[in-house]
Formats: sequence, C-alpha cells, structure tokens
Amino acid sequence: MRSAVQERDETKAPFPPFVLTLEATVFNRKQLEDHLRTLGGAAQIALAGRSNVGKSSLINALGQRRRLAKTSATPGKTRSVNLYRVAPHGFILSDLPGYGYARCGREEQRRWARLIEEYLRHGGVTALALLIDCRIPPQNADRELADFARAAGIPLLPLLTKADKCSQAERSRRRQEWSRLLDGVLPLAVSSRDGLGIDDARRALCALAAREEGDVC
Repeated sequence: MRSAVQERDETKAPFPPFVLTLEATVFNRKQLEDHLRTLGGAAQIALAGRSNVGKSSLINALGQRRRLAKTSATPGKTRSVNLYRVAPHGFILSDLPGYGYARCGREEQRRWARLIEEYLRHGGVTALALLIDCRIPPQNADRELADFARAAGIPLLPLLTKADKCSQAERSRRRQEWSRLLDGVLPLAVSSRDGLGIDDARRALCALAAREEGDVC
C-alpha cells in the first residue's frame, strides 16, 4: 500500500491540463440515452459526490480554467448531467448532479437518484470518481455509492476534495479511514485551490480511461 501521507512529488513531470469541451448538458434519461449514442464508444468516467463537495471546482482545476464549470456557494446548483470531452485523450467526464442537498425536493432527489443509478448500471460507465469532502468523517451516502459501484463492478477512484482546508495529519487520518472502508483503496487528496494532487488526479483518470480504450494518455 502507498504511504498514508500524500506529498507533492517534485520528481514527476507536471501532467498537462486537460482540454475540456462541454459536449452536452442533459436533464432526463431520454436526452442522456440519445447523447450517449453519439460518443463513439469513448470511455466514460463519472464524477459523483455530495452537493457542495467541489465537483465544479475540480473540473475547472483539471482543465486549468476558472469558469468552464459553474461554481456556486449554494449547494445543489448542478441540476443536469454535463458531458465533457477530454482532449487529447478522447474520453468523457460525466459530471453528475450532487446528492444530499436537503432543500432539494424529495421528488427531485428521487428523480436524479434514479437517473444516476440507471446511468451507472446501463450507461457504459468505465469508472466512477467519487468525490468526498476531506473535512468530514465518512458519510452513509458516500459509502452507499461506493458500495453500489463496487457491487456493479465499476472501478472506483476516491478523491478527497478540499484537502487544503485540512492539516497533513488530518488528510492522512481521513485517507486511512476510507482505505479501511474500501478494502485497501487509498483515496487521493486533492485541492482545487492550491493544486495539491491535481496532477495525480489527471494521471489516475487517464489510467482508468486507458483500461477501456488502450493507451490514450
């Protein structure tokens, strides 16, 4: 197992930022199915996490662009599935709606939950990047999604977001907590604010896509 302390590795060459293009924004299952048929068999990596976990900020950091994905101080802002093409590697990042926002109506929560489940089960997803807030203990909703992905045979990449807001000791402790829950899979700690772990996240996403498409990175 890798060390529990994730350091910046100065010996690694920087991984070039992704060039991200928004391919589609979809609001229901029919639209999603229609757009998935246009992807030409490209690997799809889904990004999922609780509302306000920092998905939009991570997408912007991966592409080193400030306003590619809209960020907001209001949780639950993403109310669609956004499909991004990643160049030059050719795979798709699927930005899924955040879950767990209490002010979102129950019917809307159920509708998005059904869409996410259908997409993960039948949408040809290559892997799931599960975004987890580094500042808080493991939450049931995150654990349930991780268990769902593993039961469905979907490779899992756990990413601890907002790592800049935790000390190194706190990050190490949180990574170990999740490693025990995920049978030894050690999450990457990332920060969209100061860039911690962003290069490693790009490498990991490319490696997952490469399993499906061959050497794309």
